[in-house]
Amino acid sequence: MGRITKNTKLALEKLEKGKLYSLKEASALVKEITFTKFDSSVDIDVRLGVDPRKANQMVRGVVTLPHGTGKEVRVLALVTPDKEQEAKDAGADYVGLDDFVEKIKGGWTDVDVIITMPPVMGKVGALGRILGPRGLMPNPKSGTVTMEIGKAVAEVKAGKIDFKVDKFGIVHTSVGKVSFDPQKLVENATEFVNTLVKLKPSAAKGTYVKSIYLSSTMSPGIQVEPKSVSEK
Repeated sequence: MGRITKNTKLALEKLEKGKLYSLKEASALVKEITFTKFDSSVDIDVRLGVDPRKANQMVRGVVTLPHGTGKEVRVLALVTPDKEQEAKDAGADYVGLDDFVEKIKGGWTDVDVIITMPPVMGKVGALGRILGPRGLMPNPKSGTVTMEIGKAVAEVKAGKIDFKVDKFGIVHTSVGKVSFDPQKLVENATEFVNTLVKLKPSAAKGTYVKSIYLSSTMSPGIQVEPKSVSEK
């Protein structure tokens, strides 16, 4: 095991071993145990009682966080010329089609979200081998393949995120920044967990939300009492 840094030691001293914190307590505590010089992301990890290897237990969806993630999301809109202005007006960082398709084929993927429309999915689909592994492939289920380009771009810019359970049954996402007021972290995390609960597969048996951890970049994880998420 590597040597524990001074800041890590200070953070661990603030955590009570074995204690399950309320979401409200954890949202305040995560700010106290973060010592990075930059505005760290606050992440949530929820372990679900599902078997992701079975198609009928896959959990995937989208959620719009009330206060956004605090991150600047770079959006590429791959659209036909008649939709370009709509995408620009909604705040897309990059707008075009053929020129960006060629750019991506050349290895460029310097964006966070790609939004496109059904009529051009033939061209975008050819980029699957590049975009898929990076989690950038547009998908109708996540609302990134749509004719309502302006609406889709605006929602992503406002804090709409796409999530998917991993092979270990864990769903991971950011719910804000350490600079956020604790109450905003509480409200974002609550919205995310409530969305997960609504997506519970009928095939999932036993305890659905098994554990919840809140942490920031480079901080220890704080275990959250799942029942506290529904508390006001």
